[in-house]
Amino acid sequence: MLYHTAALAAGFLLDQILGDPRWMPHPVRAMGWCIQRGEALLRRAFPQTPGGERLAGAVLALSLPVGTFFLAAGAICLAGWVHPLAGFLLEAFWCNQILAAKGLRQESGLVYDALKRGDLEGARKAVSMIVGRDTQHLDETGVTKAAVETVAENTSDGVVAPLLFAAIGGAPLGLAYKAVNTLDSMIGYKNDAYLHFGRFAARQDDLWNFLPARISGVAMVLVAYLLGFDGKNAARIFCRDRLCHKSPNSAHTEAACAGALDIQLAGDAYYFGVLHHKPTIGDPLRPVEAEDIPRAGRLMNGTAVLILTAVVLIRMCLYFM
Repeated sequence: MLYHTAALAAGFLLDQILGDPRWMPHPVRAMGWCIQRGEALLRRAFPQTPGGERLAGAVLALSLPVGTFFLAAGAICLAGWVHPLAGFLLEAFWCNQILAAKGLRQESGLVYDALKRGDLEGARKAVSMIVGRDTQHLDETGVTKAAVETVAENTSDGVVAPLLFAAIGGAPLGLAYKAVNTLDSMIGYKNDAYLHFGRFAARQDDLWNFLPARISGVAMVLVAYLLGFDGKNAARIFCRDRLCHKSPNSAHTEAACAGALDIQLAGDAYYFGVLHHKPTIGDPLRPVEAEDIPRAGRLMNGTAVLILTAVVLIRMCLYFM
């Protein structure tokens, strides 16, 4: 048990130091390739009916995380058979790759740097790399809100959720979670192409993220107190607005972050040229400013550290009981 806990802690530290270098092979890219190939194969193999598409999508959505888990577990066991240190290093490396804390800080930092230079067009381009909405007409406030929202939302599914699943089942379960998350990001859409094929993947992602999203939101409220943000308002907005989203999981950390920073997030946004009406999250106690981007990053990182600390303490208590 301590072996896997140490690998997780080492992976967390590696993520804080290295992040996700673009030149390094990443398992999510392999998952994306498998999803594309699997989709093409299964669409041909199953009837072109709503029921057939739903069944084909379910086969893909179940087989990828299960296959990922057993492939990763087998690789770690094989490496450990060669030498225990090799197994530890491989698991720590994969724990590093499933976490995105430094990557989120870096990508949002590019938005912040462009805004501080007065380069609105550069900020729009930088934020377009990390959000799904249309960014070409956003003003400085819109760009800032988009960056803060993506850091807040991804605190759960990009950092805390994979950390929690790796704590339960090591890097293999953490990678299985990333497979679920990648499936949702690629095929979990309610459009003509994926309304039926991606339905199981979207529901599966909601299920896997149900508890991590809520744990992340509560942890971020606690971190708001610890880091000197508005913890009382974070708790109030979290309780009030955490379900102000079509997804049952996406608004928990956004609500905690908006409350902690005393700002209002979310609201209407354009996606592929179409205006989508969305509820706001938080109260506009003050105007949104560029400095809110690094503030959101500190909240995200503090939440991750708090969760890791809790995981390590719980695992050590279980080990010595």
